[in-house]
Amino acid sequence: MRNEGSMSVLVETEVSDNCPIAVTRLFSTLGEPRQISEMRMVGSGNDEEDFEVVGWSSEGPKPAYAALVEDSGDGSALLVYGAEEGIRLKPKGLNEDWDLKSPHQWGEACLLLDKSTQVF
Repeated sequence: MRNEGSMSVLVETEVSDNCPIAVTRLFSTLGEPRQISEMRMVGSGNDEEDFEVVGWSSEGPKPAYAALVEDSGDGSALLVYGAEEGIRLKPKGLNEDWDLKSPHQWGEACLLLDKSTQVF
């Protein structure tokens, strides 16, 4: 991931054990990206849940970021992105280290969410 000036973010991820798909996509930003470590979104039980989030690289956890971006469908959306192997999520309060083998954690290339999604 890298910022292309202050007007866009390039998300470029590789296929890895964290995420089985590669993504290369340029997003036009509507605000400055900011570092995040938690987010609130709908979980597996269709209720809002809090999750920890990190960027993921071949070296392990890295910072994750969120930015408001242009979205052709809804006008704007919240982009959550990380490192070259995407992002990794786990339920907040789960008492375990970041681990690719954990059945309670999962990886994504990035997430494009409703702009009202809360990130911390």
